[in-house]
Amino acid sequence: MAVVAETLFRNMEPSDAIIARVADRMAWLERHHDRITHLRVIVEAPHRNHLKGKIYHIKIAVGLPGRPELVVSHEPEVNHAHEDVYIAIRDAFDAARRQLQDVVDVRRGKTKTHVA
Repeated sequence: MAVVAETLFRNMEPSDAIIARVADRMAWLERHHDRITHLRVIVEAPHRNHLKGKIYHIKIAVGLPGRPELVVSHEPEVNHAHEDVYIAIRDAFDAARRQLQDVVDVRRGKTKTHVA
């Protein structure tokens, strides 16, 4: 399926290295889930100076046919490992893969249901 992919930057200058890493992770995600129609990745740096470094926030929006858009977003203050933008990108795409797998499991009926 043809995937429309875009990478946006907020509060920072676009970087070719970051764009390449995001493109690699997008391709990785597409190999795991072939029904993705579009991917939008927002790489956001904090807008204020912090005393202990910048913690990057990555937001991923994944489009699937017949479903509302799946949005993956982490709280940036929770994990100080996200001071490295590449680790933040890796963790966000891992979370997106897990959420997409949950969607697939529900669709296939592999989730456990509780009897009332």
